Amino acid sequence: MSSALMNNPASVVWPRLPISRLRNAQAALLTLALHALVLALLLANWPVEKPPAPSINTISMQLLSLPPPAPVVEVPPPEVRAPVEPQVVPRIAQQKLEQAALAHKRVEQKRLEQERQHKLQEQARLEQQQREQAQQRQAADQLAVQQRQQDAAAEQVRQAEAAAAASRQYLPIAKQAPAYPQRALDKGIEGECTVSYTVNAQGRVEQPEVVGACHPMFIRPSLAAAQSFRYQPRVVDGRAVAVPNVKNTFTYRIE
Repeated sequence: MSSALMNNPASVVWPRLPISRLRNAQAALLTLALHALVLALLLANWPVEKPPAPSINTISMQLLSLPPPAPVVEVPPPEVRAPVEPQVVPRIAQQKLEQAALAHKRVEQKRLEQERQHKLQEQARLEQQQREQAQQRQAADQLAVQQRQQDAAAEQVRQAEAAAAASRQYLPIAKQAPAYPQRALDKGIEGECTVSYTVNAQGRVEQPEVVGACHPMFIRPSLAAAQSFRYQPRVVDGRAVAVPNVKNTFTYRIE
């Protein structure tokens, strides 16, 4: 062992050590030598295979010169600022509010004025319509009154003509006034008495009777006087006919 160490070209200069440590070093060297021997034997007996011949690939390369990269300039990010609210002067804001309120008030007044004008126009239209209707009713009433007056006048004319014709047809021939009752004269009683009767075909009075209010003292003389009347008979189509409901009023007055 010592001869092997002496034949090693790379000689090691060992320092002088204690005997115990020297023994330990010798044991370690011996162990390493055994391990090296075993490894050599294993490598000698290991089958060696030739590796396949590597395929040669040709790569063509071309050197290109690129311009130097432009320097990167760092741009600072834009500064984000909070929105600034417009500052309104209090006096200007107050004026704007007053102007807005005044404009609203004017619009409201205009609307109210338009509504009032519309109501006045509607009321005037209704009043005009009522006046026209009243005038139409008044005109219709006047026409009706005039028509009634005309009808009444025509009826009066017809009655007058009929009475005239009747009177002409049975004109009285003889009429005698009634005698004034003595008792009525003594008591100063005055009055009227109407007698209704029929004039027959001979012109004499038939069925005399008192109509209306009459004092009892004047009934008998009135009937007696009417009974004595004589008339010219009415002639219709050449024949004399009776005339009913002939009236005569007797007036009693003290003179």
